[in-house]
Amino acid sequence: MMSELNQDDKLTAEVDQTKRDTMKKLAIGAAAITLSSTATAETNKGPQKPELMPNQTGPFDVVITNGRVIDAETGLDAVRNVGIKDDKIAAISTEKLTGKKVIDASGLVVAPGFIDLHAHGQQLPAARAQAFDGVTTALELESGLLPIGKYYDDTAKEGRPINYGASVAWTYARIMAIESEISPADGTITWFQNAFSLKNWQNVLATDAQLNTILSDVEQGLKEGGLGIGINGGYAPAYGHKEYYGLAKLAKSFDVPTFTHVRYANGMEPRSSFEAYQELISLAATTGAHMHICHLNSTSVRDIDDCADLVQEAVDSGLPITTEAYPYGAGSTPVGAALFAGPEWIDRFGVPDASYMEANGVPMTQTKIDELRKTNPGEVIVIHFLKPDDSKEDLRMMKRSVLFPNAAIASDAMPWMDSKGKLIEGDVWPLPNDAFAHPRSVGCFARFVNKYVVEYKEVNLVEAMKRTSLNACHIIEDAVPQMRNKGRMQVGKDADIVVFDLNSFKDMASFTEPNKLSVGMQHVLVNGQSIIDKGQLLMDAKPGRAIRRDVTV
Repeated sequence: MMSELNQDDKLTAEVDQTKRDTMKKLAIGAAAITLSSTATAETNKGPQKPELMPNQTGPFDVVITNGRVIDAETGLDAVRNVGIKDDKIAAISTEKLTGKKVIDASGLVVAPGFIDLHAHGQQLPAARAQAFDGVTTALELESGLLPIGKYYDDTAKEGRPINYGASVAWTYARIMAIESEISPADGTITWFQNAFSLKNWQNVLATDAQLNTILSDVEQGLKEGGLGIGINGGYAPAYGHKEYYGLAKLAKSFDVPTFTHVRYANGMEPRSSFEAYQELISLAATTGAHMHICHLNSTSVRDIDDCADLVQEAVDSGLPITTEAYPYGAGSTPVGAALFAGPEWIDRFGVPDASYMEANGVPMTQTKIDELRKTNPGEVIVIHFLKPDDSKEDLRMMKRSVLFPNAAIASDAMPWMDSKGKLIEGDVWPLPNDAFAHPRSVGCFARFVNKYVVEYKEVNLVEAMKRTSLNACHIIEDAVPQMRNKGRMQVGKDADIVVFDLNSFKDMASFTEPNKLSVGMQHVLVNGQSIIDKGQLLMDAKPGRAIRRDVTV
């Protein structure tokens, strides 16, 4: 970008900024007028005081002794003993508890298992890798899957160490409606990756008949227990505004959220990230639907301040809008995505050159990008939009998005691929030496705790545990009642628990060695059963359960 502006450029910039400020005020003002009190989401209400249950009597199945127990909902941060019966927390006490199995947590943190709202790696090896990052529930909400029933059936048959679930994939429905030659969706991410060789679904408006088919397929997924509607708008940016409106109305009719990757990732006007957020805000106002923004950091690219201001004003106006972020300055996606069409993507992202995109840790050229888009459009690449380790200003912008009020930490964890681009799935462990994904796929939560609590000292441990677990529950628990029993260290809640050393819990994965597991996680329990014990994965432990809404068909 140019470091200096001539007089005409300065005038244009001033006019553009004035126009943007005016548009922001109009958008928020219209929202405030349009939204009735009944449309305000529970997620934007103040914290409600929980009703705590009394301790049960022992003996217990598992006892965790002398740990620093953290419960963000009540503000508990004290040394306690925890008793577990079956799959529930049964006691939290200063008194000695007895049980069949005793875990000594002296000097360690005992907290609710981390809840990831944005985990594309729904395969067994990916789940095992995330367990070392403290994740006990991994949900595929941004992209979603289809058919929902098949996804849940297939996953239950294979088993998982951690809890799992998915939203209904709008993109899958759109692909099937528009690309007549493609086979029906099979509930896997591989099917979606293969669809990147086709372009119509990304670049054309749906006809009325196609739109009816899309909405019908999405509705079917909601009836099969999908957790909401995944709207991966950035991958099909030419979809119609009425199509998005129809999805928002459908979500409101089922009282579920939409989980949107907004249609633009662009720091410049027009077709900017700012404009895309305005569209989402307008739908929250007009339909009353809960609109969740996926990865506020990466979809804002380098326009984080204005975009965050806009979203915050919408939230302050009472609109049902929530968001999430991950603590990295780089995203990951198939190279064939529409947002990388043409060399103009460099200007849209506000980066110096094509080397800010990497494949397998190697910086790319525009020639190589163009080649991959033709020959292997489903190949997953890494795109840097901020470099917080190199720039104080980039770090400031990163903190602005990661610490957005009441946001959740969500990884956007990618599926693991081998060096030939093949999905790593099945009963595989450890991850192969050539396993490749974005490092957030295994290090997101450890990185957040290590950086923002220990190194930066931006938040205390209670606030950090709120962002890694409780906030995710608040975002979806109105639509998914199971989540009211998660994210809390309280009697009667699900025994999804992590035990870690605050000073050694750290991400080890990098962009060149992305498959290095996080360290410092000593114990992980899911539904009362250990899956990591003294830092070791228990291979046969698969206590993970489906997170799913009621099935109505």
